[in-house]
Amino acid sequence: MNDVVLRVQDLAVHYTVYEGGLLRSRERTIRAVDGVSFDLRAGEALGIVGESGCGKSTLARAILGLIRPTRGRVLWLGENLTELDEEALRRKRRELQIVFQDPLASLNPRMTVGDIIAEPLWTFFPKIATVQVEERVRGMMKMVGLLPNQINRYPHEFSGGQCQRIGIARALVLNPRLIICDEPVSALDVSIQAQIINLLQDLQRKLNLSLIFIAHDLSVVKHISDRVMVMYLGRSMEVSQQEHLYRRPLHPYTNALVKAVPIPDPRLARAQHETGLTGDMPSPFNPPEGCVFHTRCPYTVKRCRIEVPALRRMENDDWVACHRAEDLDLSIGKQAKLA
Repeated sequence: MNDVVLRVQDLAVHYTVYEGGLLRSRERTIRAVDGVSFDLRAGEALGIVGESGCGKSTLARAILGLIRPTRGRVLWLGENLTELDEEALRRKRRELQIVFQDPLASLNPRMTVGDIIAEPLWTFFPKIATVQVEERVRGMMKMVGLLPNQINRYPHEFSGGQCQRIGIARALVLNPRLIICDEPVSALDVSIQAQIINLLQDLQRKLNLSLIFIAHDLSVVKHISDRVMVMYLGRSMEVSQQEHLYRRPLHPYTNALVKAVPIPDPRLARAQHETGLTGDMPSPFNPPEGCVFHTRCPYTVKRCRIEVPALRRMENDDWVACHRAEDLDLSIGKQAKLA
């Protein structure tokens, strides 16, 4: 559990766009990901949370080499993936796989379930025997909760939750060491979300997988993550142990996200109402100077407006990018007692 398998260092993905037509085009830069760093250990589950547009999915694709980063390094077992050519990177993808957000859209409607799950095997092992492929596919279907006799059916014959199980089986068929789940339950009903999360937890323990689980809100990643990274406008605001983050957030943005999680107790809900997130996220074309969160932060001081806070280590190996982290007491327990 202590061995680092993935190390992301100062990773950035910037896009250049042009406005104003052909004759008066103006060049602008979107900093989709802007200097993110973190480590992932063997067998660990890291949750990545933030509002839409904060750069979560772009970060995932940059880690896998689906898009080339502007700067930074992605070290997989000590090897820098950003320096590999396309063929070497393709071979590495046997060890790193992804589960996409839309379960049905990520599956080829013209292929049977068996062919969809088997495609990675044929890609990397073109000489493998057909009987071995079928045996492996049926085993994977059973492992993710599908009936092996459904192997010749098509995606449209399955529900959304079942299609996501197919996507998970496809990602696992090569025995990878890392799975990135890019909002895998956001398109599913709440009850089905819990089933998919429980399935991923079981598979992670059984196969000793390292897992990156991306979601919009903290309630979805609470039970599956060992640590949680909170992103805002392409930057990492906090990286904390799961139990620490939900009990005592270090960053005001994390605190606001925790307060946004629905609570069945009306007294606690009223106590947390005042600390919720307000306002809109600034445009990524024109992010604020200094701390990118200062325009929505209730604890902003002059330093926040002019100086970008570095992600720094706190107690218990938690990290935060906030100038006032030591001054603020954002303990959830303290606020709950006020109810």
